[in-house]
Amino acid sequence: MAKEPMRVLVTGAAGQIGYALVPMIARGVMLGADQPVILHMLDIPPAAEALNGVKMELVDAAFPLLKGVVATTDVVEACTGVNVAVMVGGFPRKEGMERKDVMSKNVSIYKTQASALEAHAAPNCKVLVVANPANTNALILKEFAPSIPDRNVTCLTRLDHNRALGQISERLSVQVSDVKNVIIWGNHSSTQYPDVNHATVKTSTGEKPVRELVADDEWLNGEFITTVQQRGAAIIKARKFSSALSAASSACDHIRDWVLGTPEGTFVSMGVYSDGSYGVPSGLIYSFPVTCSGGEWKIVQGSACLGKVVSVFVYDPFLLKRLGILRL
Repeated sequence: MAKEPMRVLVTGAAGQIGYALVPMIARGVMLGADQPVILHMLDIPPAAEALNGVKMELVDAAFPLLKGVVATTDVVEACTGVNVAVMVGGFPRKEGMERKDVMSKNVSIYKTQASALEAHAAPNCKVLVVANPANTNALILKEFAPSIPDRNVTCLTRLDHNRALGQISERLSVQVSDVKNVIIWGNHSSTQYPDVNHATVKTSTGEKPVRELVADDEWLNGEFITTVQQRGAAIIKARKFSSALSAASSACDHIRDWVLGTPEGTFVSMGVYSDGSYGVPSGLIYSFPVTCSGGEWKIVQGSACLGKVVSVFVYDPFLLKRLGILRL
């Protein structure tokens, strides 16, 4: 029996990430090759014409799994009945702006979208925040959508996770699919900590630790970490635009593993609500190593992952209080 279509919301759908993301979803990269989808695309009124152009291209591509497209500037229409929400839209940080200025702009955006999701999304809707500052935007969304379970609001650190895999793959000249279990701790920003202490590579004689194969702690503890932390800035410098293709692909990876499960023996990085694990205060949105099964994520615990937890910027609670987000 054919599966019922799942409704997937993409905000900021006319932007660069959205333009890369929606065909991936329509092709089954996010939810599986047998899962029909109905795409809900939301953008701001000035982008309405471009958004309609994206819709026309989706129709012209004739994706077999795509069972419908909703392209709208109305947040209620966009959020109605959605099973998965990928929050790509947000106010970008511009030259001369401080973090607090960006946060102030995003409060208005995420308050409106969160309220619409809470009132109109399908039960148990899964939310992935992509727009930066991702950890903070996820917190804002959760504060204004209190009935959405904490476990259903996540942010994207899979992009950083995939960047780390890619750097190890290139260093060792191996297939990236043979590298696993890197960890991104903390915030989707330059304060993150990319950790390879539990990462392995599949070889002809079995799995080997990355540190053993690289055999260069100076590189792993220095240039590797800096490269992953600064990769977004390097891409902006190279192409004059922020990461789009890689961000879209990583968003698909994040949702696919969350919904369909992680492979046995593999953990991935997700920005999730802390439960106090590894000494990270409860309630912070923080990137941990997780495994997924049955549509639920679980933080890898104990001896299975004795990762290095460092002090990283997650958000400024007093600033958020002044903005009316937190009730401290």
